[in-house]
Amino acid sequence: MIAYNSCRDRHCPKCQGAAARTWLAERKAELLPVDYFHLVFTLPKPIADIAYQNERVIYDLLFKASAEATITIAADKKHLGVRIGITSVIHSWGSAMTHHSHKLPSRRHKQA
Repeated sequence: MIAYNSCRDRHCPKCQGAAARTWLAERKAELLPVDYFHLVFTLPKPIADIAYQNERVIYDLLFKASAEATITIAADKKHLGVRIGITSVIHSWGSAMTHHSHKLPSRRHKQA
């Protein structure tokens, strides 16, 4: 499809819609035929502020605590009563694109 005056934004349905649908279909074909759930664990602001300066320690604790809680609840017969698998991802920026932890090391390096 030819898109005149294209903005080329990856979120634009006119400019990138076909590519996004193709990518999504390819990812969907890779999934196992099981139910998937999306859970979000959010740090309270005071702890998020600490994570800004100590990301490795805080995010390691967050991954361990969230995995342990999720596995424990899923195994409980009152809930699912099953053994589950988990994929965890750090999503450390908000809609205003603040606190993007993946760029912290370069910022620290420039300040040194």
